[in-house]
Amino acid sequence: MEENKKKKSIGFNIIKSDPTDGHGGYGVGALSLDNVSPVFIDIEEGEAFVDIGAMHARSVVEKGIKFLKTKEEVPNGKPYWLVWVTIDRKAEGPYYAGVAACEMTVDRSIRRGYKSLPEHVNRMDKSMKRHIIVEHMDERSKEILAGYLKKHDKHMWEHSDQKLKDDLNAN
Repeated sequence: MEENKKKKSIGFNIIKSDPTDGHGGYGVGALSLDNVSPVFIDIEEGEAFVDIGAMHARSVVEKGIKFLKTKEEVPNGKPYWLVWVTIDRKAEGPYYAGVAACEMTVDRSIRRGYKSLPEHVNRMDKSMKRHIIVEHMDERSKEILAGYLKKHDKHMWEHSDQKLKDDLNAN
């Protein structure tokens, strides 16, 4: 039956038409979550994937995990990056406008993890405001992220600001 078919992986959020076009009323200039996608970097596996559940801390990585306030409380945590990627459009077409990474560790054996909720909220906000914050990532993770963004949409990568390419060491 259909149940056995593998689910298609979720891609980036699609840019929706602006509901405020033309009328200039309520909501004009407001930031929208429609164009933000959470991309996880699994450092050990060397892979990147989108999990929209992260928008509400309900991603596959986060489910069933109690997050603690310090890394030291989760000494054997598996390292991840959660990267908030915002897509916008300019004359040439859509591009990666904001990219901001947050650290996270998860130890499934004890169902505990570490993440700084304020950092995650602030980085999502920075991404939505078109900031690039990836310089604190390790080189391997930068390479994984750059590869993922290029593979997802070569044209969006090409239209992105030089700062993103420079900060990911991927020109």
